[in-house]
Amino acid sequence: MARPVGTITRGTTNPNRLRRMDRWIASVLGPELRRAADPVAVDLGYGAAPWTAVELLGRLRTVRPDAVVVGLEIDPARVAAAEPYRRDGLTFAHGGFEVALPGGTGRRPVLIRAANVLRQYDEGDVPAVWDRLRARLAPGGLLVEGTCDEIGRRHVWVAIGPEGPRTVTFATRLGSLDRPSDLAERLPKALIHRNVPGEPVHAFLTEFDRAWATAAPFASLGARQRWIRSVRLLAEGGWPVTDRADRWRQGEVTVRWEALAPRGS
Repeated sequence: MARPVGTITRGTTNPNRLRRMDRWIASVLGPELRRAADPVAVDLGYGAAPWTAVELLGRLRTVRPDAVVVGLEIDPARVAAAEPYRRDGLTFAHGGFEVALPGGTGRRPVLIRAANVLRQYDEGDVPAVWDRLRARLAPGGLLVEGTCDEIGRRHVWVAIGPEGPRTVTFATRLGSLDRPSDLAERLPKALIHRNVPGEPVHAFLTEFDRAWATAAPFASLGARQRWIRSVRLLAEGGWPVTDRADRWRQGEVTVRWEALAPRGS
């Protein structure tokens, strides 16, 4: 077998760390998952313990009862440690960005989830990794790549289809939030160094903070109502928000990639 492509991550993981991302995936990718002839998803770089792969299977099976998850790790010791968690629909394999799945070279996943994997790479490495991963997707599939804190309170991810990046989603436990720009520390590698004046993502977070301040009177109704009002103000101000209030209520907002993409990309 050829050497897997990529670098071993720190492996930090915790139960329920990726619940916000998983919840979003189940909602957005649900129709495609239900149509798929081979409903296989990849948890790429799941870390030192397999909690995220186990949880992903459970959450996808609420949408597609025969969904399958393959946990891929570049560290063989982590694959061996995950074996006791193997079950119907859940397997673990040695692999990296080449996304070689058990069952044959022609097998392509409906979902590749890569959470907290690219944080250690250089920004310049990201486009090539995205291109490599999205080329492995099944038609209609989705690559979801992003970063969250250790217990999943704050999370930002990019959704990438076979054609390229589509959206950026910001998700948070609202009770932990002082202002929306607190999420800047969890921007994925493609954006985290672009949170500077003159870059679109900086303008967005600045405007989000301004909307949050304007919506302060709604705080008496709770942080959720203040967040919803802030997102409405963003949309009214011309930011291309793609989701609706049912997602905003969960402490999320999704914006088209083109509005936040780095200058010159």
